[in-house]
Amino acid sequence: MKIGEKKFVTLSYTLTVDGSVADSATAENPLGFVFGAGYLLPEFEKNIDGLSAGEKFEFTLTPENGYGLPNPDMVIELPRSTFEVDGQVEEGLLTVGNQIPMMTNDGMRLIGVVASVDGDKVKMDFNHPMAGKTLNFAGEIVGVREATDEDYPHAHNGGCSCGCSGDGCDDCSGGACC
Repeated sequence: MKIGEKKFVTLSYTLTVDGSVADSATAENPLGFVFGAGYLLPEFEKNIDGLSAGEKFEFTLTPENGYGLPNPDMVIELPRSTFEVDGQVEEGLLTVGNQIPMMTNDGMRLIGVVASVDGDKVKMDFNHPMAGKTLNFAGEIVGVREATDEDYPHAHNGGCSCGCSGDGCDDCSGGACC
């Protein structure tokens, strides 16, 4: 059976960025998803469309075909008080590079990265961690079958495979790495 719309696909892969492994899934614990349901990057899906179980793939996605270029409007300055709980900021929380789960005023969950701290001001970067990165994928299709209704809510097998170790894509800027 070939990969196409409404097929449930399992695959193993390694994602490298700048020569380092950024994410992976093994054949023993593959990434599972419904093809064409919006779980993965459209260009990732284009590159595996039509493949069958046992076929290998290797391709590169430019930033424009991956998570886009960093958007300067997604880097904002917040008052330090935003991070206070009971009038205190947790020690070590506002360390440059720390990823902090946050919520917008309208309830959308996202991850911000501490870009800088200057007195009472904290600069946070809300771009996807892979924005601006060239994504190099190599892997193998483990299985392809017809998708069932049960596949849709569980399409990521309990995780979003974005490298954030969360229980779902809401935990990590909204999506898997692929």
